[in-house]
Amino acid sequence: MEYLLHLLILVGIYVMLSLSLNLSAGFGGMISLAHAGFYGVGAYTSALLTIDFKLPFLLTLPTAMLLSGLLALIVSAIALRTIDDYFIICTLGIQVVIFSLMNNLMSLTRGPLGIPGIPSIQIFGIRIENKLSFLFLTFSFAALLFFFLKKLTGSSFGRTLRALSEDEIFTQSLGKNVYLTKVIAFTIGAMIAAIPGVLYAHYISYIDPTSFTVDESIFILSIVIIGGMGNLWGNVIASIFLVLLPEILRFVGMPNSIAANMRQIIYGGILIFMMFRYSKGFNISA
Repeated sequence: MEYLLHLLILVGIYVMLSLSLNLSAGFGGMISLAHAGFYGVGAYTSALLTIDFKLPFLLTLPTAMLLSGLLALIVSAIALRTIDDYFIICTLGIQVVIFSLMNNLMSLTRGPLGIPGIPSIQIFGIRIENKLSFLFLTFSFAALLFFFLKKLTGSSFGRTLRALSEDEIFTQSLGKNVYLTKVIAFTIGAMIAAIPGVLYAHYISYIDPTSFTVDESIFILSIVIIGGMGNLWGNVIASIFLVLLPEILRFVGMPNSIAANMRQIIYGGILIFMMFRYSKGFNISA
């Protein structure tokens, strides 16, 4: 039961991460490989503020979001001067820089040693200690973010974001501020990514740079692509699928000598099949 609850908590975290990236990448067409960096900024900010300054969760969470948003604002103001492939390369560089800072600022982040002993979350005197209560908290945040993004993408801002992803020049000709819209979407996505980062840090109680690598950014982007660009429900389903599938494959009976490699082959094969079968993502409307 504890194992299942753990997997569901991870599903909730990746649902939030994929939804946050979908705002900029799916709706705005800004493919980013820096998302794990913003995720990590949220985790490290909350961990350091909690351990060093004894600040409560209700203060570390908004602080982490603001710091991640400020970083994204600065990054987007520069990166969005480029377009398409150049923007992707630029965000990749940003991800590498953030990871390097986490890994080398020994006096602040403890580098590859990581930060242990992160306390559990306490809200209004209620301590979130067991997995069931943490699952409820994680799913509550995921549901709130889902409905927030549903409203946001259905607003005039969301329609502008969709339009510029289809035809940026035409959208600009209608008098819309394309550059500002992109910056806002990128910044909001980064701020939202800080939330699962904060939750992850307090849940695991230990963080190090290896949880926030380029590979993690690629995995989050994979969820968005497989779920469908601009498809919120599709991202929820893809998160469940991509997080649980490797665990399900552990129960497939195979000789120990080939089990690990065969699981990777099967996992990769299923992903390729899903990309062909659902090339436009999971088409679910709600």
